[in-house]
Amino acid sequence: MIDKLAVVDQHARIADSADIGPYSCIGADVVIGENTVIGPHVVIKGPTTIGANNRIFQFSSIGEDPQDKKYAQERTELLIGDHNVIREYCTINRGTVQDNKITRIGHHNLFMAYTHIAHDCVIGSQVVMSNGASLAGHVRLGDHVVLGGFSLVHQFTHIGDYCFSAMGSAVSQDIPPYIMVAGNPTKPHSINIVGLERHGFSLDVINEIRRAYKIIYKSGLKLGDAIAVLSDMTHECPEIQCMVDFLRQSNRGIIR
Repeated sequence: MIDKLAVVDQHARIADSADIGPYSCIGADVVIGENTVIGPHVVIKGPTTIGANNRIFQFSSIGEDPQDKKYAQERTELLIGDHNVIREYCTINRGTVQDNKITRIGHHNLFMAYTHIAHDCVIGSQVVMSNGASLAGHVRLGDHVVLGGFSLVHQFTHIGDYCFSAMGSAVSQDIPPYIMVAGNPTKPHSINIVGLERHGFSLDVINEIRRAYKIIYKSGLKLGDAIAVLSDMTHECPEIQCMVDFLRQSNRGIIR
């Protein structure tokens, strides 16, 4: 249902089962999927595609132009998957031609009030961004990442699967999978044991991940040597492979 006080461009494509609240503005080139609920006073600008069963709360700004001085009105996109919750005053920008032209968000994510997702970010699924957490441009978040309130992530930084940042963290380098960080400047503190347990990791696997953490951060090995040791561990614990792949692909260097 589209409220009679909503303003919806005639070229927007809205699923019949979607719900749009009063005073919301839906622009051209916006696609909204089945059973998605848009609250009052939401602004959505295209090109933006929003999947099914999402809920967007009041006063959010979705798909607005990137906050990048190089942006010159090129056609860029925002793609949002299914079952996401976007709370009050969230801001999510489209991509830029300096990257892949797309800001991309997966499924089953929770973005709490006042979170910001800048241009060209790529976010996995089952992510939680707590109140006030903000991503600069070109950031990559893996699956099952939790960012504590007012965490700040520097541009081009990558954060691996199952990572956790404590409240107020200032992240300026890559964080390998499974790691828990805190502080400003941010430092590694341990592995995300609680998150791993909640997602069904066995005690044996958690102990192997803990051992991998110690090899990276406590052994005194150079990073290349630590990667070689972790590679040998993957035969017994395949869950370590994502750490190896992440470390090999890191461009900004990891938090150490």
